[in-house]
Amino acid sequence: MPKTTTPAPPADAVARDAHWAAKLARLQNRQRPTATLTICDTPAVRQALAEARQRHQRAVHNAERSPEEPVLQAALADAEAKLTAAQAAFDAEAIVLTFRALSRLEFEALKAAHPPTEQGAEDGQIVDVESLGPELIAATSVDGITPDAARGFLDTWAEAEAVALFNTAWDLHSEVRMDLGKG
Repeated sequence: MPKTTTPAPPADAVARDAHWAAKLARLQNRQRPTATLTICDTPAVRQALAEARQRHQRAVHNAERSPEEPVLQAALADAEAKLTAAQAAFDAEAIVLTFRALSRLEFEALKAAHPPTEQGAEDGQIVDVESLGPELIAATSVDGITPDAARGFLDTWAEAEAVALFNTAWDLHSEVRMDLGKG
């Protein structure tokens, strides 16, 4: 692939915005969106974290309502310690998968390589999810998931989990990180 050169900023843009070169450099160096999928197969650990979060939230609320009350401040400190411990236990058990969006051209090429089946097209699908899924997961995986491993996950995990895995890789490409404000 030929190396592209950075274009010189337009003179009128520089005249309007003295910081155009810096702005252009920042635009050209933006990182593609990333997302994580966290898996914890231990129900007791997940439940303990949920309960610790809830207890902490109540303690914060109570402590903010009565900041001069030492019992409530002590309860908050205890809840924070228990939340920290529950989070550490969860983090030790959890498997975190990280995904990074493809460039638009890579994503379009991957979708084009997996057109919908005839029935899928009739149903309004734009791709064949069955063939695209493993390839998209592998292509976006920062952790090195292979297409074969992705196919295995999609085929053997519970349906909701397989859908969450696919959607994590797919949804990266529709994330908008800008504000189209009035100006």
